[in-house]
Amino acid sequence: MNKSSRLKEFYKKNQIQKLKTIQNFSSLSDKEIALLKNLNSLDYQTANRMVENVVSTYSLPLGIATNFKINNKDYLIPMVSEEASVIAAASNGAKLARLSDGFFASTSKPIMIGQIQLLGIKNLKKAKEQIEKNKESIISFANKQDALLVKLGGGAEKLQTKILKTSRGQMLIVHLLVNVQDAMGANIIDTMLEKISPKLEKLTQGTTLLKIVSNLPIHRIAKASATWKRKTIGEKCIEGILDAQAFAQADPFRCVTHNKGIMNGIDAVAIACGNDFRAIEAGVHCFASLKKTYQPLTKYYLNEKKDLVGEIELPMPVGTVGGSIKTHPTAKIALKILNIKKSTTLAKIMASVGLAQNFAALKALTTTGIQQGHMKLHSKNIAILAGAKNEKIDLIAKKMVAQKNISVSKAKELLKTI
Repeated sequence: MNKSSRLKEFYKKNQIQKLKTIQNFSSLSDKEIALLKNLNSLDYQTANRMVENVVSTYSLPLGIATNFKINNKDYLIPMVSEEASVIAAASNGAKLARLSDGFFASTSKPIMIGQIQLLGIKNLKKAKEQIEKNKESIISFANKQDALLVKLGGGAEKLQTKILKTSRGQMLIVHLLVNVQDAMGANIIDTMLEKISPKLEKLTQGTTLLKIVSNLPIHRIAKASATWKRKTIGEKCIEGILDAQAFAQADPFRCVTHNKGIMNGIDAVAIACGNDFRAIEAGVHCFASLKKTYQPLTKYYLNEKKDLVGEIELPMPVGTVGGSIKTHPTAKIALKILNIKKSTTLAKIMASVGLAQNFAALKALTTTGIQQGHMKLHSKNIAILAGAKNEKIDLIAKKMVAQKNISVSKAKELLKTI
């Protein structure tokens, strides 16, 4: 039978019940469930292999976004976040999109760009011509550095050059375009760049300085779209979202917050799956700035039925192999929950989560207000600070939200009356 990510009242289950549900959906082993049950799953030895000078680990909540249907397949989405409402909002956006068959996503080939900076060249035009004449041999030599990648269908594909005017004079910049397959690709590319640099120096009579991957992967793009029915979300909500979209398009102060909301979801999935969320963030915000002004990563419009269509387009340099993905035990389990192998599939999922997150945020902002969801969890924290026990936390939190009062002193007053 097809498994559904539509898990009704999943949030009401306790930890054991939630883990059992995930185990059944994702075929996790008892050992993997035990690892998730243990809230300190990253041991010192593993952490010490990942980074330097380790003294401890820092825990963040790992939650599951439900309701996601992407390209006609159901997914449970692991998300790591410290922010209240993020996972609930993504789940809600996905739930409403299911009424129109969920999300439809696509990606381009996983092409990353490596850059080499060449300095001290007397004749830049001639040097550029020399590289162009020899680019096939340079690409071939680059591919000898990773025979396995080439065997799997990846490898260096193109070599591009440009003369760049800077405050320090003109420089020759070389771009090596590499199909990195299921890796994020930084290590693969950096190795290739270092190996071909001596050849470039010989051809140009120049000196190479920086040799590093670019975090603006304009050739590695993920797209997703979804439709939300007018009869479900209402005309007021639709008109509000369209007005909010126009606001973001016209004003960078609003637009950066609009895009930050998208990254709430994307970063959460990236962290859960052991990916470099900082690289993704850098590339995304630069991509949003490539036009004359900083622009939103999503757009909304009405279809012929007057339903709301949302679309997202952004660079997505993610991997399912290499780096901390292989090292961190929870990252490996997160990918198993998703049941994916390909980096392009992960990119489609993350783009869909970003769109769901943005829709849910705009829906809240234009209807009930963004604070409602935050207030629920925040009031629970205040209730705990006031000394409430487990059986009274929810009751006090509900009263505090209803009264729009979240002070510790108010919570203590409520405790006396219960």
